[in-house]
Amino acid sequence: MEPKLKLIYVDAKALAEPIRFLFAYGNLAYEDYRISHEDFRSDKSRFPYNKIPNLEMNGKVVHQSMAIARYFAKQVGLAGADLKEELLIDMAVDTLADYRALLVDFFYDTNEESKRRKKEQAFQLFLPFYLQRLEQQVINNDGYLVNGKLSWADVVLAGVQDYVNYMAGYDVLKDYPALKALEQKVLKIPAIKSWVDKRPDTTM
Repeated sequence: MEPKLKLIYVDAKALAEPIRFLFAYGNLAYEDYRISHEDFRSDKSRFPYNKIPNLEMNGKVVHQSMAIARYFAKQVGLAGADLKEELLIDMAVDTLADYRALLVDFFYDTNEESKRRKKEQAFQLFLPFYLQRLEQQVINNDGYLVNGKLSWADVVLAGVQDYVNYMAGYDVLKDYPALKALEQKVLKIPAIKSWVDKRPDTTM
């Protein structure tokens, strides 16, 4: 019997969207349970390590967005054909996490001077550093991040991009045609497109 799945997150795409994309890709039934940002902030202690997304699997709670995504990527056949390919995919996913963290670091900083300095460094140094290398990686792998075929790393790239663009204030992939084409390729996968077309309209 398939497990009963309940994905718990705020009303946003952000860290939960790659998981939702994988659920859509694998045609996995789940409850998309959303709470308000205010509700989350009012009592974080009910969640493991005070963080979400969480996933209930037959009532048992698991956490960490990329651990959840990796688990279901294996279920839907996007985690690699062997251990070496799994390693390459995990490397790409962790690099994407580093790239996203650059924006998180300044976006949620409440000190205006520190925020301004971090934002300037992110836009002038760190984002180009990561995006130029990721762009070349996609070119070298025939339009994908790993071994010329779809993996959950590509799904993560497309899934977090709305969140990344929201924090940056613009489409950060616009000057990187290979990355942009990969994002659009994932968004056009019929099952994922079906989800994107009907998902709640949120800012991030």
